[in-house]
Amino acid sequence: MKNLENKIAIVTGAGSGIGRAVSILYAQEGAKIIVADIDEKGGIETVIQIKVKGGEAIFIKADTAKPDDCKKVVDGALKEFGALHIAVNNAGIGGPVSPVGEYPIEGWDKVISINLSGVFYGLRYQIPAILSSGGGSIVNVASILGKVGVRGSAAYVAAKHGVVGLTEAAALEYADKKIRINSIGPGYIVTPLLTNTLDDATMKTLADLHPIGRLGTAEEVAELALWLNSDKASFVTGSYYNVDGGYLAQ
Repeated sequence: MKNLENKIAIVTGAGSGIGRAVSILYAQEGAKIIVADIDEKGGIETVIQIKVKGGEAIFIKADTAKPDDCKKVVDGALKEFGALHIAVNNAGIGGPVSPVGEYPIEGWDKVISINLSGVFYGLRYQIPAILSSGGGSIVNVASILGKVGVRGSAAYVAAKHGVVGLTEAAALEYADKKIRINSIGPGYIVTPLLTNTLDDATMKTLADLHPIGRLGTAEEVAELALWLNSDKASFVTGSYYNVDGGYLAQ
């Protein structure tokens, strides 16, 4: 039997990168996927890739910074598939790079609204639906920067630290209600978030920050998320797992 047989799963930011890898893997493991992304072209492409491999998925265009959009995604899951068991709150942006004393206010607001408030909005509507479906599991995608800092990205660091804390609080609230909630902390991963903005020299510099000697792949992150969302992790909740090539061990 597949790890997610007959489960209904929402994946946000699923139009590329980690979200796409999670969606494809979960579909292969038997889940029906609601692909949510603000990028319609990317989201539809993810659905196509799932269906080509024999999986089942629908796309819902959504901006996680908008509560009504997060509700729309959950309502869409219930309307299309009749239940919700799993969510992966993955959508996020990098934001401006600037010292705190010069950080653009609008940049701060945007990063916090997508990377932190967007996770809360997701949980706010996912949890009641999962409760009514008999329980399930949620994975929130934080970052290695949910545990440590870095110069120039205060909003991102603050948001990802917030995701870890939000996960712990929510996990305690629903631990006895058959919902497990965990967070993961990817290191620097080869995704469009990096490859579309950084040159080869900068990518090499980032790779060298990891003791394992390379950047991670979206598929490697997806495997960790899969374990946490499966019954194999049935005694795991409120935890933070890094997938970072040794970055946080330094």
